[in-house]
Amino acid sequence: MPSTRSCLHNILSGSQGKSFICTLIRFITSFTVTVAFAKKSLCFSSRYVKQTFSRLTQQRQLPRISMAWTCSGDTNSALIENMWKNGLITDARVKEAFLKVDRTHYAPAMPYEDSPQPIGYSATISAPHMHASAVEHVLSYLLPSSASPSPRILDVGSGSGYLTHVMAELVGEKGLVVGLEHIRQLKELGENNMAKSDQGRRFLETGKVRFRYGDGRKGWVEEPREGEQHEGTGWDVIHVGASAVEIHPELIEQLKAPGCMFIPVDDDKMGYNQHVWRIEKDGNGEVTKKKLFGVRYVPLTEAPKE
Repeated sequence: MPSTRSCLHNILSGSQGKSFICTLIRFITSFTVTVAFAKKSLCFSSRYVKQTFSRLTQQRQLPRISMAWTCSGDTNSALIENMWKNGLITDARVKEAFLKVDRTHYAPAMPYEDSPQPIGYSATISAPHMHASAVEHVLSYLLPSSASPSPRILDVGSGSGYLTHVMAELVGEKGLVVGLEHIRQLKELGENNMAKSDQGRRFLETGKVRFRYGDGRKGWVEEPREGEQHEGTGWDVIHVGASAVEIHPELIEQLKAPGCMFIPVDDDKMGYNQHVWRIEKDGNGEVTKKKLFGVRYVPLTEAPKE
């Protein structure tokens, strides 16, 4: 009869064991980042951990999550190619947009690691595979079309400015992307990071990308400039990069018809469980909501009092 140690070795050395280990590492790291940089005291029990892993197993999310953590690379192109090969990026246009934006300008400590990282002021930059997922879920609304030749995009909680830049690569020559931050230093961080590249500076100088300061829960009204009046003030896409306690009605109201929003929302008052929701508004203004997958984001909060 094989020993307990031998059985454990055989289990962990197999593909399922590796998947479990990768998932465990991802869960612990993500939770640690959230705890370390959230502005509230958090505690959790072994029961919560067991429930979380049980839910992941039931939803069969383990292989995809562990796969994400094999996507890190030595260069920006290697990171993107790995996400492409593993099916985390599935659209060639999304791949091309990510290849154009070097993550070293936005997460200099470990730019090509497929993991969330702190950027200061209780904020993090999400893992690259999460940014890729966000873009692919709203892609049809990001791209110029006959119905919306000049897409208007609002990036709530723009943080480092990385995803703001990626989306600017997709909206066409006449599109607009506004990064909204509730901390002035993070607004400035996004601007400074984007100015590190020639294309980023061009986006800022032409006004294709603009960073604003305000309470993301209330959205943002960007008044049209000369020649933009026909576009109105609504948004084709609203991306929210922090977890909201609810799907704020102000954000839905600001969506164009048609329009789409990608937003993480707390499942409970403590914010222990969160899911991403995809909110769509059709051409008649009818709103549909779809729960996508579980995540861990820092909270979407009000602007600090000055």
